[in-house]
Amino acid sequence: MKKHNGRKGLQLIHEVDATEVPYGCLAVWFLGQESVIVKGDGVTLYIDPYVSQNQDRTYPPAIAPEDINNAEVCLITHDHEDHLDKVAFPWIIRNNPSIKVMAPAICKSQLVELGMKEEQYLLAETEKWSTIGPKLQVLPVAAAHEQLDLDEQGNPHYVGYIIQLNGVTFYHAGDTVLFPALIETVASHDIDLALLPINGRDYFRNARNIVGNMNYREAAEFAAVAGFETVIPLHYDVFAGNAEHPGYFVDYLYQHFPEQKFHVMARAERFVYVSQSAFKATEE
Repeated sequence: MKKHNGRKGLQLIHEVDATEVPYGCLAVWFLGQESVIVKGDGVTLYIDPYVSQNQDRTYPPAIAPEDINNAEVCLITHDHEDHLDKVAFPWIIRNNPSIKVMAPAICKSQLVELGMKEEQYLLAETEKWSTIGPKLQVLPVAAAHEQLDLDEQGNPHYVGYIIQLNGVTFYHAGDTVLFPALIETVASHDIDLALLPINGRDYFRNARNIVGNMNYREAAEFAAVAGFETVIPLHYDVFAGNAEHPGYFVDYLYQHFPEQKFHVMARAERFVYVSQSAFKATEE
C-alpha cells in the first residue's frame, strides 16, 4: 500500500489551523471512514480520528498520528478499531496534553491504557448536554451498531453526537442502524448538518464479523424524515469488503427527495457549511 505523505499531512494540519469561519458556519475535513475534523469559533474538534496505517485500507490516511497537534476535543463513538484508533490515540494524547476526550463508558479503560488521564475523560452520557470549554455543547445519542447494547449501568456501547458550535447544530451518527427512538430524538433538534454512515449490512458481512449500519436508502430517508438541512454520507470507502458507492446515495436522494441538500466529500477536503443563522447574523 502507498505510504502516507507526511508533508501533505502537515499541510492539512496547517490548513485547519489557518481556517476561521464566521458565525453560523463550520469547517469540516473528511479523513475517511467516519473520521472528521470540525472547526468553528476557534474550537478544533476531532471525531473518531482513524489515521493509522493498515494494510487493509484502500487508500492511505490523509494525516499521520504524529501530525495531530491541534486537537482540543476528541469524540469517540465506540471502541471498534476504525473509530478508536489504538495506534493514533497515544500520539494524540502526547501531542495535545490539555485535550478533553468524550467516549462511551466501555471505551474508558482502553483509553486510559493508551495514555489518557482520568481528568481528561468525559462520559458520553445520553440525554444530557455537556458543555466543553466556553463554546462547545455536546449531546451524546444512543446508537445501535445493529444492536442497542448497554452496559450494567445502562450506558450505551455505541453513540452518535449532536453538537452545537458557532451557531450550527451538527449531528455525527457514529455507527448505527435506524430505530424509532433514534429518529425521534435526532429529529427533535433541528439539525443543520448531519453525517451518516451508508455502508449497510448483510448476512455475508455478518458471517465475517463485520457489524453493519444503515444503508444508503435508509440514510436518505432518515435525512428527509428528520429534516436535516444538509447531509453528508460517511463510512463507505476505506475497506473494500465493507464499502458502498456514495453515488447510490446521491441518486436515491435525486429520485425521491430532490430538494434535500447534500454534499459528498473528497478525501481530505475542507467543506465549509453555511447555515441560515450566518445570514441572520449579517442582517443584524
